Amino acid sequence: MITNQPLPATAAPPTDAAAPGTTAGRRKVAFDSRYVAPLLITAILLGAQIQFGILESYPKTLLAIGTSIAFEVVLSLLIVGKFPHLASAYISGISVGILVRSPLWWPYALCAAISITSKYVLRYKGRHLWNPSNFGIAALLFLAPQTVASLGIQWDNKLWAMLVIWALGSVIVWRLKRFHICATYVLSFFAFAALRSALTGHPFAAEVAPITGPMYQLFIFFMITDPKSTVMTRRGQIAVAFFVAAMECVLRLYQNVHAPYYALFLVGPVANAVEIWITSRNKAEQTPTAAPA
Repeated sequence: MITNQPLPATAAPPTDAAAPGTTAGRRKVAFDSRYVAPLLITAILLGAQIQFGILESYPKTLLAIGTSIAFEVVLSLLIVGKFPHLASAYISGISVGILVRSPLWWPYALCAAISITSKYVLRYKGRHLWNPSNFGIAALLFLAPQTVASLGIQWDNKLWAMLVIWALGSVIVWRLKRFHICATYVLSFFAFAALRSALTGHPFAAEVAPITGPMYQLFIFFMITDPKSTVMTRRGQIAVAFFVAAMECVLRLYQNVHAPYYALFLVGPVANAVEIWITSRNKAEQTPTAAPA
């Protein structure tokens, strides 16, 4: 412990390496990069709530977050045997709180519980296949359509709000080296919007307008780029983003209002399963077999 008492006469003077003000003498405080996404998504939520009041209620959002964290802790201790890092559970919970709309309380808790449970139950060779919040939201939208809806265009689509979200989201995905996923999806969305406009006769502006809404900002930056539920290779990530946009285009042609959630729900796990199977097969082929005695 460092004190302010003078050094005794026999004590050696401090060396330059330990001198105050030098680089070696300073304490380095490490910041866990896994907290970047939770902090930024919280900032986005607070700003949007203060300006536009997007949440159904604060208590329902807190219920979703609390349920996610509780299930993460319990399932990790029971199945993995260790206390988990809670950043992922917090993101899942706050995503449910933002994107789910219901006058009832139970959909928030149930959606959060389904989301976290899917990470531990729906696994293939040690990896979970679905983005947790995408799985929970898509499941609830499909099973309880009369009770649950997703966040609509409720931020008034003001340009400044969209620019703030894009700026903050870009910081996250750039740090994660996943900006190419967002770029591929956005460019593909615009291309398929033009295709839908040509096929249906709807104005191009009407077909492309949904991507300016807040739901899409969260979908693009926090859902399709999830490191734990995307394929490993850069080419694969680009291909998956394109096929998600393509599947969404098909669903939109059939007037499905929850097209992005269902598109990722269908395409994402198939891509992950194929990659895992190919990787396992390649490893098995490279493993030398023992020569017979």
